[in-house]
Amino acid sequence: MTAAALTALVLAGLVGCSGAPGGATTGPASSASASASASAAATATDPATDPATARAFAALERRYDARLGVAAIDTGSGRTIAHRAGEQFAFASTVKVFIAAAVLDASSDADLATVVHYDRGDLLEYAPVTSEHVDTGMTVRELVDAALRSSDNTAANLLVERLGGPDAVERWLRGIGDRTTSVDRVEPDLNQAVPGDRRDTTTPERFAADLRTVLLGDALDAADRRVLRDAMLGNTTGDATIRAGVDPSWRVADKTGTASYGVRNDIAVVTPPGRDPVVLVVMTSRSDAGAEPSDALVAAATRTAVAGLSD
Repeated sequence: MTAAALTALVLAGLVGCSGAPGGATTGPASSASASASASAAATATDPATDPATARAFAALERRYDARLGVAAIDTGSGRTIAHRAGEQFAFASTVKVFIAAAVLDASSDADLATVVHYDRGDLLEYAPVTSEHVDTGMTVRELVDAALRSSDNTAANLLVERLGGPDAVERWLRGIGDRTTSVDRVEPDLNQAVPGDRRDTTTPERFAADLRTVLLGDALDAADRRVLRDAMLGNTTGDATIRAGVDPSWRVADKTGTASYGVRNDIAVVTPPGRDPVVLVVMTSRSDAGAEPSDALVAAATRTAVAGLSD
């Protein structure tokens, strides 16, 4: 993709159009290392991103021996920040936002009040909420909240099953203009994140456009947007990521994700007091299967992006 094309795509997101493809298709195998050059990182940075911010992102990649993808949109000023924004990253549990959005979009109030029953054999290892309600079941609305607020994997899988499988989630994303994201597996398999495997991947710029459409646009009706936003505002898994990178007075509606190969992601709509929201996506990966994910890298990338938008 040319620099001009990438710039046009990001600007298309600024006016609420999410129908264009998500960008370049560079695979996860291009993980940065400590020897990555600043010039290579600058090439991966949107032309609208100032050189100092591009250098700061490159320095973070060297410091953390990681590949970093960032897409930030100030919906008030129209400014954007992008770094490796058109490259593919494993989305991990951040996809739960769009699983929940698809369920809300397809459900009436009566549907959301329907009780879903499951047994202990359905429980995955990470099921902090669903494990407490095996005897009674949970309503669809409660499963949405558990998947977003607590990142409950069993809740997410039950919602995907209700939709008709991963293909149904992908079709819903296609319906809001996403031609990039590939949704292929459920929890926990989607967290394998093997470099070069394009299953269960997206690009930062694509998820930024999707998140803007879902939380700030008209993909959902007002009541469904409120359910989604309220659950994300109450997220319990993101205190050390995007929330740690912005002023405590900012409201953060976010969803994190963690996978193998050091994947640690966070996607958010953050709202400074008295200002228009900022859409922010930070995705990271490393080259080793057992590499530890880094909350600190996500927080540092957030600070760099916010400072870049403010300059």
